[in-house]
Amino acid sequence: MADGLSDTICSHVAGASFAALPTDTVAAAKQVLLDASGVMIAASAMADEVQAFIAVARAAGGGQCSILGTPHRVTPGMAALANGAMAHALDYEDAFGPVPGHPNASLVPALIALAQAGEPVSGKRFLTALAVGSDLSCRVGLGLERPIDQLGWYAPPVIASIGAAAGAARLLDLDAGATRDALSLILCQSTMPGEIKYSRGTVLRAVREGFPAQAAVLSAQLAQAGVAGFEEPLEGKGGFYALFAGGKADRVRMLDRLGQHFFIEDLTYKPWPSCRATHSFVEMALALRDRHGIAPEEITAIELVHDGFQAMLIEPLDRKAAPQVPIDAKFSIPYCTAVALRRGKLGLDDFEPSELGDPEITQMASKMSHRLDPQAPWSMGAGGRLEITLADGRRLSAGQDDALGNPDNPLSAGQLVDKFIECVGKADVPLGTAAASDLAQTILALEDCDDVGALFRW
Repeated sequence: MADGLSDTICSHVAGASFAALPTDTVAAAKQVLLDASGVMIAASAMADEVQAFIAVARAAGGGQCSILGTPHRVTPGMAALANGAMAHALDYEDAFGPVPGHPNASLVPALIALAQAGEPVSGKRFLTALAVGSDLSCRVGLGLERPIDQLGWYAPPVIASIGAAAGAARLLDLDAGATRDALSLILCQSTMPGEIKYSRGTVLRAVREGFPAQAAVLSAQLAQAGVAGFEEPLEGKGGFYALFAGGKADRVRMLDRLGQHFFIEDLTYKPWPSCRATHSFVEMALALRDRHGIAPEEITAIELVHDGFQAMLIEPLDRKAAPQVPIDAKFSIPYCTAVALRRGKLGLDDFEPSELGDPEITQMASKMSHRLDPQAPWSMGAGGRLEITLADGRRLSAGQDDALGNPDNPLSAGQLVDKFIECVGKADVPLGTAAASDLAQTILALEDCDDVGALFRW
């Protein structure tokens, strides 16, 4: 193959091997699978938004592939659709801060579906596909010189779809040419309009990853069957960067240390099930509450100091203070901060539909004002400043530049296991603590597994 961008990427994907993966990359890939699968499994019972996707998947007929956390088995594409819908429904999955995006929310559902669709897939093969696909999603985003949303698109699922297709191609052991075909075929299906951010009556923002997950499976299967794609799906005149970024691509940044450094090592894991840009405020609220023994009734005013990215999680303040559906609550700094201050925690149960409209939370959120800091030292919503005024006149403040879960302030392995155990305990068919712990340890030693698909057949 020539040395065009698509050719370089596809040769890299097709030639990737487990033996060549750095040790830290392998460890990171296992953590991704642990975290992503747990979050999907929890959503099987906790996210009402996914039930229509599960019903449609089941209606399409039976198969070998599991809808995670349930006893249902369906075809590979439909499993990817349902599990992909579950991957972001709780907004609890990993993220890549520099883009920002969620490189594994469509990739992991696609890989699990394909791992269950045919002959057993070994842990080494699965981890290789996961590492390569996740890394490519991050690189595609890093290569953007113009934000996708400037052209009216919603970036996270569009960007992630490329890595999902590449990972699926690697799992099916496609050569470089067929991998290029898979990227072409995913490009025929990659779309997510920016209107998803503005329409109040839809829950599509919660279940969006089902579409690229299903498309990735279909793209890889069609490429395997011999369907030819484009010569330049990434850099061509009508390729990815032309369509979504006006042709503005940074090839040098995209290919930097390709095959040597895998960006799956640089992910953020969520300690709280809400948009990552809310987390600094949750962390500060909990810290101030505990440090000063604040009773909720003492609080008279709250000021949120934020960056430009976080503005969309605060404005309009009246709407964000009283979200109507769970996904809006997860994208609300006022709601998440109010829950943390009022209840001293923020967990999966706090986003149940029955919890929205709690007058105590709404009252706490109504005390909030906000201010943009154009010189904020943190980036892409990773930090914040919080000031609380009490009835006795005291003003308590906190600052956070690097919220818990970021690569420089990571969750421990034990915290990730605890999160997984909690999540699978909330499944449609829940696992007990002992069984969940055993499954977690098997995932964390996945290179020794002979059949990854079997781990997720409930």
